[in-house]
Amino acid sequence: MAKLHFYYSAMNAGKSTTLLQASYNYQERGMKTILLSPRFDLRSGPGRIASRIGLEASSYPFGCEDDLFAIVERLHIEESRHCVLVDEAHFLQKVQVLQLARVCDDLKIPVLAYGLRSDFLANPFEGSQYLLALADEIIEIKTICHCGRKATMNMRIDASGAKVTSGAQIEFGGNERYVATCRQHFFAGVAVRSASQRNEHVLPSCSPAPDLATH
Repeated sequence: MAKLHFYYSAMNAGKSTTLLQASYNYQERGMKTILLSPRFDLRSGPGRIASRIGLEASSYPFGCEDDLFAIVERLHIEESRHCVLVDEAHFLQKVQVLQLARVCDDLKIPVLAYGLRSDFLANPFEGSQYLLALADEIIEIKTICHCGRKATMNMRIDASGAKVTSGAQIEFGGNERYVATCRQHFFAGVAVRSASQRNEHVLPSCSPAPDLATH
């Protein structure tokens, strides 16, 4: 049985790296994959998925209006495919999550979707909300806050490093614009962008950091 997998994390946890490694693993065994990425995310260039550590690959760009089942079905007919991998899956529409579920159920092709769980205001993205509801497997990719605890939140910051509390849900950016934090530091509004900046901030105390391998 083909399954719908949702891999979620806070920002900068290595989602794209994990996706590209998974695709490579299939290809190394002679299997063909389909990589999907949002058309409006141009940080890596149209039709590209790139990771922070330098890995990259071509992808099929999609928009909010596209039928992902129809796209996968057409590509699968042209050349048999063994897995579909979706980058930035939080940008999916509800109907597109349902279409990916059909890819698993009707075409018998597993789907691996990678994305954020919530936005910079701690509100769920539409795609993530329905992936959490419909996925057969839900897997967390873990990263850490500057305090050492598990990071679960995505804080948008301004040029001075202060927390941003209003604005459009979708705004692309990297480390200069977003910081992954634990829940406590998210609501306290404390962000540290790099080791060199840590001494510039007074951090509220946290309980001891758990072992991420077991938490």
